[in-house]
Amino acid sequence: MKITDLLTRDTIILDLRADTKPAVIDELIEILHNSGKLKDKEAYKKAILAREEQSTTGIGEGIAIPHAKTNAVAEPAIAFGRSRQGADYESLDGQPAHLFFMIAASEGANNEHLQTLSRLSGFLMDPAFKKKLEDAETEEEILNAINEKEQEMEEEEASEPAASGKMILAVTACPTGIAHTYMAADALKAKAKEMNVPIKVETNGSGGIKNALTEEEIAEAAAIIVAADKQVEMDRFAGKHVIQVPVAQGIRKPQELIQKALDQDAPIFKASGEPKKSAEGKSGRSGFYKHLMSGVSNMLPFVVGGGILIALSFVFGINAADPKDPSYHPIAEALSTIGGGNAFYLMIPVLAGFIAMSIADRPGFAPGMVGGLMAATGGAGFLGGLIAGFLAGYLVVGLKKAFSGLPGSLEGIKPVLLYPLFGILLTGLIMMFVVVEPVKAINDGLTVWLKGMGTGNLVLLGLVLGGMMAVDMGGPINKAAFTFGIAMIDAGNFAPHAAIMAGGMVPPLGLALSTTFFKKKFTKAEREAGKTNYVMGATFITEGAIPFAASDPARVIPAAVIGSAAAGALTMIFGIGLRAPHGGAFVIPIVDGNPLLYIAAILTGSVITAVMVGVLKKDAKE
Repeated sequence: MKITDLLTRDTIILDLRADTKPAVIDELIEILHNSGKLKDKEAYKKAILAREEQSTTGIGEGIAIPHAKTNAVAEPAIAFGRSRQGADYESLDGQPAHLFFMIAASEGANNEHLQTLSRLSGFLMDPAFKKKLEDAETEEEILNAINEKEQEMEEEEASEPAASGKMILAVTACPTGIAHTYMAADALKAKAKEMNVPIKVETNGSGGIKNALTEEEIAEAAAIIVAADKQVEMDRFAGKHVIQVPVAQGIRKPQELIQKALDQDAPIFKASGEPKKSAEGKSGRSGFYKHLMSGVSNMLPFVVGGGILIALSFVFGINAADPKDPSYHPIAEALSTIGGGNAFYLMIPVLAGFIAMSIADRPGFAPGMVGGLMAATGGAGFLGGLIAGFLAGYLVVGLKKAFSGLPGSLEGIKPVLLYPLFGILLTGLIMMFVVVEPVKAINDGLTVWLKGMGTGNLVLLGLVLGGMMAVDMGGPINKAAFTFGIAMIDAGNFAPHAAIMAGGMVPPLGLALSTTFFKKKFTKAEREAGKTNYVMGATFITEGAIPFAASDPARVIPAAVIGSAAAGALTMIFGIGLRAPHGGAFVIPIVDGNPLLYIAAILTGSVITAVMVGVLKKDAKE
């Protein structure tokens, strides 16, 4: 469907009166209603506002594309409005918006509004087309400009080879699904546009799968780029050239990945539980780090929710959850029971289950969960859970090979009987008689060692853990430190994770401070990104500093590492402990020790980073 099939003269406003976001929305809805496109104006407005609550549709560069799909629409339509003076639409770049396309799609429109949205977004990135809309004097000129652009695109598509060998697909995913996932997607799309390569990117983020790849698109694609640090659905790519890399490469090497995809310089993917090798010769689907991060990412909700609830119970007193203690409080007991007795208790089984599932797909999940539960109940703790996950996963891969010669008539009973029966049995026996007791002894020894550390050694540990958080800002080194901190919380040692969280908060906070006080060192776009980093730093999202590190690694990374290391060391000096594994500023009031000293440690590290970056960087060229 063409844009001009949905946009007509009577849904165009050449001079919007509105100068605020709510007023713009009202004015565009009114013209849709007056032209008979809506069945229920108020219901449609509610749908539009609900979409805006998710994230603003002011995409920047003076453009906004509000849209909604609802049964309040009588006939799919687009309203266009232009504001010469500009309106405050809360756009992503903070600038006034001048061009507005409101898309109204009916409930049964089969995602037509999303296709139109995508096409519009592409058109509006063309400065020449945008200028035609800005300069148009009549409704006919607006429609003609759109028709010409659509015809131009059709001619370009027709001039390409009939085979769709140039189409590239991508999937991005990171353990937490907050930052790397979308940064990699944006980097790939931006570079593909620059290279004039059609691309579609599916994101596996914290809110679920977005922009999912269809069977038809996969069948027609030349190659698929999978930039992921956790498990994604891979069997659908069987028979296609698949490039598998960590999500960070999607951010840092988009051109290289796209060129590889165009050249089909990647192995054909085979749908099985066996390890795959990437073009670089590194382990792909079976990579240790990817399996570990699959477990960690699925474990995090239990760890964060449970850990914070446990920490909140201590507000009533350290022993307030114990009915036999004089400080007993029923709310403290409830918080401790929900957080520790249930959510936190599931941490290790979930970790092991999803590691095993990453290795062996669904048949590995049950043996992994059982092995993880045995580690948790037997005192083998976090380390035992890791072993259980990898043990169960590779045992099931072995079972798949062992049972591959069975008659085809037995294929249906493998996943429901053979894999769970033998997988759980073998995993359980090995955990019971080989793994649990030795690992429990290791955990006990580590606990004694940490408790016996002198102040100097603790400071050194804090220095190292804090610095690790800033080396690759969400990469393997960062995640190794974070995973160690969670293991220590599980073992009852809370000081290491206090250093880890402080170290992880410093890079984005330090860069935010630097963009504020050393403005000449940064471009306008970087200064805007710096504002976002205040929020990302405060909420313990180290990845916010990645764009700065990517553009100037030689100066930014050392400054971030030194600041983070200083913060980690200071938390040890101040005797801070942290029972909640995540939460940033929100959990500072419930730390073990003085919250003000913890804030002082974080701010000191952030200031060190900010000053070093400000001194080391050269003045930016706008």
